[in-house]
Parts: sequence; C-alpha cells; structure tokens
Amino acid sequence: MTERRARAVLAAVIFVVLLAQVLLYPGVDTLVAALGARTALDASMWFLAAEFAAFVAFAGVWGAVSDRTGRRVPYIVGGALAGSALYAALAWLPNVTGLSFELVLAVRALQGAATIAAFSLSMTMLMDLPGGHGRNMGAAGIAIGSGTALGAPLGGQLYGISPTLPLYVAAGLLLAVAPLAALVPDRAPAGDGGRLRRAARRLGETPELGIPYAFGFIDRLTAGFFALVGTLYFRAAFGLTPGETGVVLALFFAPFAVLQYPFGVLSDAVGRTAPIVAGSALYGLAVVGVGLAPTVELAGAGMVVVGVIGALMAPATMALVTDIVGERGRATAMAGFNAAGSLGFLAGILVGGFVAGEFGYLAAFLVAGGGELALALLALPRLLALEPPAQERAAG
Repeated sequence: MTERRARAVLAAVIFVVLLAQVLLYPGVDTLVAALGARTALDASMWFLAAEFAAFVAFAGVWGAVSDRTGRRVPYIVGGALAGSALYAALAWLPNVTGLSFELVLAVRALQGAATIAAFSLSMTMLMDLPGGHGRNMGAAGIAIGSGTALGAPLGGQLYGISPTLPLYVAAGLLLAVAPLAALVPDRAPAGDGGRLRRAARRLGETPELGIPYAFGFIDRLTAGFFALVGTLYFRAAFGLTPGETGVVLALFFAPFAVLQYPFGVLSDAVGRTAPIVAGSALYGLAVVGVGLAPTVELAGAGMVVVGVIGALMAPATMALVTDIVGERGRATAMAGFNAAGSLGFLAGILVGGFVAGEFGYLAAFLVAGGGELALALLALPRLLALEPPAQERAAG
C-alpha cells in the first residue's frame, strides 16, 4: 500500500471513530432518559464523562503496549470490534435486562476504553508515515473534524427516529472500520522489549511534551463544554430540536474539518508557534461570544468563528508532538497527547456541567472561555522558547 493510500485509510478510520462518537451528542438528554436516567443535565454529564474518563485512563496503556510490542494494527482492529459490541450493548441491555443507569455508565466506560485504542493508535500510525508532520497531522485533523461535523447533524436526525438508534449506527460503523484498519501495513518501530512503565517513562524524560499537551487540554476542554453544555444551552435558550441542535454544532465542526489540512500544511511552512499563539489569543473570546449571542443566528456565526480558530490551532499542536519525540516512543507520546485532550474534554463536561447547574449557562461560558485564555497565557512563554528546537527536529 502506498503512503498516500495508507494516509487516506488511517484518516478514514479516525473519521469513523469520531463519527460514531459524535452521533450521540445532539440529543444526549433524550438518550440517557431512554437508558433509565432520571435527570437531564447530571445524567448527560456523567454519560459523556464516563467515556472520556476511560479515554484518559487507557490511552497511555494502549500506547505503551503498542510501543513495547512494535505493533499498532491488532490493537486498532480489536478496539474497533470491542467498541462496536459495547455500543450495541448500551442500546440493547437496558431494554432487555432492566440494567440500572449506574451499570450503563460502567458499560459506557468499557466502550471508551476500547475505542480509544482505535483512535489513538490510528493517529500514531499517521505519525509513523513520512511526508511532513503537519501534513500527516492535518490529515488526522480533517478526519476528526469531518467525523464530528457529519456526526452532529446526522445524529440529530437519527434521534428523530429513535433515541437509541444512534447507538446502533455507532456499533455498525465501528464494525465496518475494523477490516479497513487491517489493510494498512504496520510501520511501527520494533518493540523495545521493556516493561510498560519503561515506555511511559519516556514522557517524563521529555518535559517539552508538556507544551502541546497543555494546548491539547485547552482545545479539547472547550469541545467537551460544547458537547454537553452547548448542546443543552442551544436547546433551552433557543428551543431547538435535536436535529436543529446538530446543525448548530455542525457550524463549528464543518470549518474545523475543512480547514485542518491546509492549516496543517501551513504549520509545516511557518512553524508551530504562530498558528497556536494566534489561535489561543482569540479562541477563548470566541467561546464567550457564543454564550453572549442574543439570537440563534449570531450564536451560529460565533460557532463558525470558533471552528475556524480551532482548525488553525489543532494540527499545529498535534504536529508539535511529532516534532519533539523521536521515532521510538511515538505511540506513548501521542497517547499522552490524547490523554491530555481527553482529560480536557472530561474537564469541559464536568466543570461546565457543574457551573451551568449551579450558576447558569452564561457563567459556564465565561468559565470555559476564561480558562482557555488563562491556560494559554501560562503555557505561551514555554512554547515560544521551544519553537527553535522543535523546528530543527521537524526539518530533520
């Protein structure tokens, strides 16, 4: 298989994993009600948080196992198949067995532990490819953005048919992607034969990784915020249906998808600092602007702005991970990035849900946008100091 075809297939795997995930967002409150929950905001918060807590816990495990064994593909295929079965179980078990919502959350966590293998290691296989780190991470970014952009409106339409139909569609998508992943040659470096903790130790030996990890955390925090708080806010403030909510969410995800690849190529040409700094300077303000918008039309325009800025930042941040690490330990490094991002998504869900429940939606938007600005300012000096060696590595 050629490098270009391998890049396309790996991007397709990432696309399908994200599409399956985001199908659930537009009507998550109706989904948790169908699965036995008795509240809307709290139950939706814990349903989304269970998956991302598993992402945080298991991204590093899969990355370390992959680096140790020198294999990627078997874990991607296995994660997709297990994720498919667990998505189907989420839809089927509560209706047939009367499974409590607490046990539903446990199944949801297992589903997250499985699907993070397919997602994180597919991104790592893109890192294994030659052709420019920005180009490869731009392919990952456009797959992520496209999956989320299509998932939001499609999920909203599926909810109009049945509240559990998005789960069955997600199961079918992951089942279909498993043989697709098996077609890609494994280009992972040979395993180092060490124990799992030896692979994980590489992160401590490369403190520069904390910079892209911090920005990955920031970026995904706002995504988690919009997945929960944004979804419920749009429905409550503007009276939108799940289908209409999916369209509004797509106003963010569509430009985020379309612009990832060209912005990734741009970061190869101009360096990582400029896209990340320009993005972080505006991103938090744009998030607050969405919460202040008095009409759904202005809120939608704000979502487009957030998507454009996010597309500028995301591929440069992922490419910075590849700039910093060598050939060995890539899976562990990318797993750490995905864990940081998943932790940010989890924080966006939990913090946003708590603040919205206690103080209202506007306060939640202010916290999310203000947190973006504050964390970006804290990390910015180290990013500026890191740019020359990172670019030297990229050129090498």
